[in-house]
Amino acid sequence: MEVTSLTDRIRQRISLQGPLTIADYMYICLLDPDHGYYATRDPLGTKGDFITAPEVSQMFGEVVGLALAQAWMDQGSPSPFTLAEAGPGRGTLMADLLRATRGVPGFHDAMRLVLIEASPTLRNIQADTLADYTPAWTTSFDDLPKRPLYFVANEFFDALPIRQFQRQGQGWAERVVTTDGDALTFALTTPLPLPELAHRLDDTADGDVVEVCPDAAPIAATLGQRIATHGGAALIIDYGDWRSKGDTFQAVQAHQPVSPLDAPGEADLTAHVDFEALALAATPAKPSAMTPQGVFLERLGITARAEALARRMSGDALQSHIAAHRRLTHPQEMGTLFKVLGLTPPDQPHLAGTTDPGRTTE
Repeated sequence: MEVTSLTDRIRQRISLQGPLTIADYMYICLLDPDHGYYATRDPLGTKGDFITAPEVSQMFGEVVGLALAQAWMDQGSPSPFTLAEAGPGRGTLMADLLRATRGVPGFHDAMRLVLIEASPTLRNIQADTLADYTPAWTTSFDDLPKRPLYFVANEFFDALPIRQFQRQGQGWAERVVTTDGDALTFALTTPLPLPELAHRLDDTADGDVVEVCPDAAPIAATLGQRIATHGGAALIIDYGDWRSKGDTFQAVQAHQPVSPLDAPGEADLTAHVDFEALALAATPAKPSAMTPQGVFLERLGITARAEALARRMSGDALQSHIAAHRRLTHPQEMGTLFKVLGLTPPDQPHLAGTTDPGRTTE
């Protein structure tokens, strides 16, 4: 079979090795070096396929940066420390974060900037955006130095490959990608008992789908161990909920939802984040309550910042600014869909904007 496209490559692999887990399918579609979505393009912005919160307004990165800087000061302003971001996109969030923290005494002198990024295309854009800060790049969380770590990830965990399991009796059938003629299609494997999902038999019924992200727990464990041992803090911001339930595997192309199987390598593939799994894996670090993004940003003073910026605006610029604030915070926009999880050392306070898990976040 002559392989001329990513769809051909996927069909050939299925013909040789059998159906693909959704995780394997996502890996190929997102990271194939020749045709993968992230490996070959800049997907962000109005000309791309989606817009993230930092692209909506500078205010997002500013208040996130000040929250991390406050945690740094609360922990005695350690020097040196690692400031890291996973999945930095164009570097917009980090640029806004660094601009907002320029006035924090000693913060920039003490920081060592590390970006966790697999895409060569995006690394080049990040290098231009952050040229004044000499970042280092890695693809592995294990490479993060063993020193205080102040970390942020916005819409990173949702792009990690997932596996889907549908409950059938006391067993679980895995949802896989296979072929039907020339077309790609979903199928189910024979149901089997899965010890790792035994605890989900209590809160699911036949036909319910549970999603598992194989890479998320090891990453959260590494972050938690670094922070608990060496100090620091982490902010994880993404769409999802406290516990996975239901089919959330989705694709977006040109800002519109499409079928995940229609155009391999041409659409962004994501799934909702299971925040409970991240919080449990991050032990011995201390997780915060899962907090809606709008609540988190309001606690950090985004409205006061919006009002200050608005005083220098008028006309269309002012209307766009008002719309951006609403998009980030309103419950019917990003304010409720997106959630925030903070991680701190066990003996340190929770990050600004977050609360103890025993307290309400609404």
